[in-house]
Amino acid sequence: MRWKQFFTPVQSMNPDEARAYLSDKTLQEVTILDVRQAGEYEEGHIPGAKLIPMAVLTDSLHEIDRSKPVLVYCAIGGRSRIAAQTLAGKGFDQVINLSGGFKAWTGQRAFGPEEEGVDLFTELDSPEQILATAYSLEDGLRDFYLRMLERAYDEKIKSVFRLLADIEIKHKDRLFEEYTRLTGKDDRGAFECSFVTPLMEGGMTTQEYLERFKPDMDSPVDVVSMAMSIEAQALDLYMRSAEWVSNEENRAILEQIAGEEKSHLARLGQMLDEMHAAGKS
Repeated sequence: MRWKQFFTPVQSMNPDEARAYLSDKTLQEVTILDVRQAGEYEEGHIPGAKLIPMAVLTDSLHEIDRSKPVLVYCAIGGRSRIAAQTLAGKGFDQVINLSGGFKAWTGQRAFGPEEEGVDLFTELDSPEQILATAYSLEDGLRDFYLRMLERAYDEKIKSVFRLLADIEIKHKDRLFEEYTRLTGKDDRGAFECSFVTPLMEGGMTTQEYLERFKPDMDSPVDVVSMAMSIEAQALDLYMRSAEWVSNEENRAILEQIAGEEKSHLARLGQMLDEMHAAGKS
């Protein structure tokens, strides 16, 4: 039986197939399993990925939900293929190996330790507090875009920052609508007084993002690419936090916000495509 794992066939997906597969799924529907080392994960990972290094996988099977599909990846595909076969040999029925690994991944990327930022949400008592925290993160990102607008000289760059700031207003409106639906309260001023963090969306400060991405502030494409990276970091934070919280209502709200972050990323992706198309014409 111990050799079964090496001969058990598993499904493989290339990065484009995997990205499409994950596009409409929450972490309650699929486990994204990273079997690299912690340092590799911190440098970059698929948003929402669970880290279990290959060396400790067989001792950590109890941490993986057998009832849902598991998408496994590593750096280039070698470790994940063995890990996927191991899982299949241990009775996991739905295992998918990401061919080419993270090096070939064509979707958005997040970075940082698995537990980073989740304390923003894990100790909160209610969905209302989670919405208030998410609202304050969105507000921080809008403030960042407005400050970048003041620093920009080129009118094209200014227009991009104005658009990004306006998008954040829509994000905030959506969160407040959800707060009103849950509580029946529509006093936005009182709601905004419940802000709990000066951080931006994704759980980092302005300076940390600028140092991390180093965007060319004269390039609209660079600016939108930076915005997509920030949204990907936010998606990762909400997805990971949803796995860490114990309250089911809080988990549902975090998953809902994560789903909206996916739509935000899609909109920014469209903007980027339009910019590239305009540049070629």
